[in-house]
Amino acid sequence: MATDLDGTALRTDGTVSPRTAAAFAKVEESGAMLVFVTGRPPRWMGSVVRAVRHRGVAICANGALIYDLHTEQIVESHLIEVEVLEEVIAQLRANVPELAFSVEYEGGFVHESEYRLGGLDSKAPHEVVVTSTLAARPCAKLLALHPEMDPDRLHATVHDLVGHLVTPTHSSGRGLIEMSARDVTKATALAALATTHAITPSQVVAFGDMPNDLPMLAWAGRSYAVANAHPDVLAAVDDVTAANDDDGVARVLEELYR
Repeated sequence: MATDLDGTALRTDGTVSPRTAAAFAKVEESGAMLVFVTGRPPRWMGSVVRAVRHRGVAICANGALIYDLHTEQIVESHLIEVEVLEEVIAQLRANVPELAFSVEYEGGFVHESEYRLGGLDSKAPHEVVVTSTLAARPCAKLLALHPEMDPDRLHATVHDLVGHLVTPTHSSGRGLIEMSARDVTKATALAALATTHAITPSQVVAFGDMPNDLPMLAWAGRSYAVANAHPDVLAAVDDVTAANDDDGVARVLEELYR
């Protein structure tokens, strides 16, 4: 079983409901593999780890980092190399000068002064850096924020400019594009993890709500969107369950893992 977190399995306030936590427990107790597939970095996983009592494995940063919730350790990384990072930032800066950048490393986060923090990052430790140091070392994810552009339009622009160098996607509802290493997605990471455990796509049920979930939902044998999902996701899945605030993921899991 594979599920996105924010907007899908988590409530809008970012919490795991007791019903959903109980459903996750049933998955692992049944002997099935419990996989959280998220754009979140590992440093954002603490509250989830506690809520699910250290159950499962997390594919973090849209496939770039594999994080074991049992041990709270990163066990695998797929990073954007420095040379690629430098070129991507240069291309985007030259063509969309309004963008502000941040970089997610395996164990930290830095951003330009113009980058407007949102969500959990606004409350977490962070470091402001100048543009020239953003590409100081390989990173899990490069983020580009536009102050006003529609996220779907911005994604198309970024894809046209640097899609041959990195894998851009979006999931936040604002003009924020998340970029992973080329060909690194939630689907590639989930497929590799499944192969390691001799699991076929037909044995996997997956849940999501935003465009960064689309590759995973296309790969899985059975795909679900929550009712509050992005229109592109609702159009792509096999089934639709209740919204995230109505325990949509838990409702399906309760039927599958009685």
